Amino acid sequence: MLAYVMTEGRGETDTLLTAFSERLLAQGYRVIGAVQINTDQPDLPKCRMDLKLLPTGKLVPISQSLGALSKGCRLDPEGLEQAVLHTEQGLEAGADLVVINKFGKQEVEGRGFRSLIGEALSRGVPVIVGVNAKNIAGFEAFAGEFAQALAPEVEALIRWFEGNL
Repeated sequence: MLAYVMTEGRGETDTLLTAFSERLLAQGYRVIGAVQINTDQPDLPKCRMDLKLLPTGKLVPISQSLGALSKGCRLDPEGLEQAVLHTEQGLEAGADLVVINKFGKQEVEGRGFRSLIGEALSRGVPVIVGVNAKNIAGFEAFAGEFAQALAPEVEALIRWFEGNL
């Protein structure tokens, strides 16, 4: 009931999870969670990061500008928590699937979507997350043997979802 996907190219996991989510939403499934949209900004060295909340499509900014020379984390934890709250409300209303854009540093440290993932699984709702190489060890420590790695292809994600109906 818990799966993850990893890709190599910048933004590829976001594109994959968005296509997967949109396909299931178009088929009438109750998909909740968030997918990430990165927007390049011509005058800034870093992109703008937004979460697209599912199923509404509302955008929530999750990046903050720290200045051109900053090396610190740009994540706006308030934006992330807003996305978590929206997803919690969706879980309460009923869901067929939870999609989480990334099991990132916040989740590794016990915050972000981490508790929601456990709650969804305890209710029998399948969860799929994006994971990058930097956070895979933290994800594996969290998920143990319960997570299934999926090929980074929409059809593989669809087959996994259909197998968990």
